[in-house]
Amino acid sequence: MSRTMGAPVQAAVGPNGTLLRLEDLPPSDTRRWVARRKAEVVAAVQAGILSREVACIRYSISEEEFEIWQDAIYRHGLSGLRVTQIQAIKRRDRERGRS
Repeated sequence: MSRTMGAPVQAAVGPNGTLLRLEDLPPSDTRRWVARRKAEVVAAVQAGILSREVACIRYSISEEEFEIWQDAIYRHGLSGLRVTQIQAIKRRDRERGRS
């Protein structure tokens, strides 16, 4: 089945309910990753504003880190993106793996 690709998405609804465009995303040299910024990047990828690959290159993050952000949002919402919450999730996942 062939799928026709349309024009790239220009805007989407961001995590705080406002319009999110490529120019609204965090700068590529961002070093302080607060939950809101992570959620904006995930929302932009999910909406098709930029690809996962481009996001990882642009922000110098690994595919694994992006997946952690995406999973944290899916499982726990925006609060799941806080560093302390991500650390707790990783610790629980490790402990479950040992059981």
